[in-house]
Amino acid sequence: MIYHFCPRTYWEAAVATGRYAADSLRTQGYIHCSPRHHVHESATLRARGRTDLVVLEIDESLLCGTTVWEDGDPPHPDGMQFPHVYGPIPVGAVATVRQLVPEPDGSFAPLE
Repeated sequence: MIYHFCPRTYWEAAVATGRYAADSLRTQGYIHCSPRHHVHESATLRARGRTDLVVLEIDESLLCGTTVWEDGDPPHPDGMQFPHVYGPIPVGAVATVRQLVPEPDGSFAPLE
């Protein structure tokens, strides 16, 4: 499984159309995802304190586009690579959607 966080309204729009396409798919050519153990770090870095986010748990085997593990943007200091999905994500590939709730300081805790 790979993970992607986004505003709840983006996910609700995806459910209506049957596929999810983050803005980065248009601007960078892929959708940024994370391994489970890193979602909280990415969310804290990019969306600290937001209360409107959900995490999509995505079954990589059900994706129509190509998933490539590559350097992050910016690259992780330890050289960790991240899954980038080169195409829209079918709603049916999303196994679970859960709310991403910030801690009191605005950071996000690791997924349970």
